[in-house]
Amino acid sequence: MRAGADAAIIRGEFAASGRRLLVEVSLPAAGGRARVQVNRQPLRRTADLQEQLPVLTFQPDDLMIVKGQPSARRDALDDAIVTLRPRTAEERRHLASCLRQRNALLRQAGPAQPGRIDDSTGRSLDVWDDRLAAAADAWAAYRRRTIAELQPGMQRFFGQLTADHTTPLAMSYEPRWLAGGLLAALADSREEDLRRGVTTVGPHRDDIEWRVGGLAARTHASQGNQRALALAFRLALHEALTGVAGEPPLLLLDDVFSELDPERGERLLELLPAGQILLATAADVPPGARPARVLSVAELSLAPEPSA
Repeated sequence: MRAGADAAIIRGEFAASGRRLLVEVSLPAAGGRARVQVNRQPLRRTADLQEQLPVLTFQPDDLMIVKGQPSARRDALDDAIVTLRPRTAEERRHLASCLRQRNALLRQAGPAQPGRIDDSTGRSLDVWDDRLAAAADAWAAYRRRTIAELQPGMQRFFGQLTADHTTPLAMSYEPRWLAGGLLAALADSREEDLRRGVTTVGPHRDDIEWRVGGLAARTHASQGNQRALALAFRLALHEALTGVAGEPPLLLLDDVFSELDPERGERLLELLPAGQILLATAADVPPGARPARVLSVAELSLAPEPSA
């Protein structure tokens, strides 16, 4: 974004699913929501763009999927669910809405005497417990299904990236509340939730466990293997999305090779799937990349406008 400008405009033409799309995005300098138009028609939600134009991004921050907080792993998996099944975006929003409503009711009830709430508040909590539990049980099923779909590809790509085809990896989602259902777990945690004014159990608190060689990848895998695991996740997602959509999505590589040793960088280049790929790098283009076109971006020093 140019210094001093109010916004940046990004415009591009794409061919996807047999259609040509003109996509225009306005990014405000002061923050806030981006505005997106497709073929001159505004989108109500920017997330709807993914349904019309599938795009996957590899970036150095992907390492945090493996070694970061549970929220990074939850978000990565939930984004993958919506990427593969765009219509689940509404179910994801519904789950978040149920959680917000229940939390608002918990805060409204107050922590003074958590074991003694009036009948009206109790009935309202029962309603939101039912709604949140139904949404959570459905979303948990999506998480487990998507893990099962991606894991074989992750294992294969991890072996190819590391040249180690014997070390097993596993991704699992087994929250404690799943066995008895979230409704029972919410009933058990209600007093604690009232005391703290927040829902303490559910999909928003869960972790997705990634293991390499039987050990937790977050704490026991080397950083090189953590990075290979994150890349294997993205490659498996690209493969799955290509199968669902019938054509490969646009793939954006944001300075990924600067974080890889030369051997793994070469292996990643060999594994890059067919389709259009845009590689951004602050260093030299990797020797094996063989780009069809190179665009150089220079930092420009803007001279002040002459006075009238």
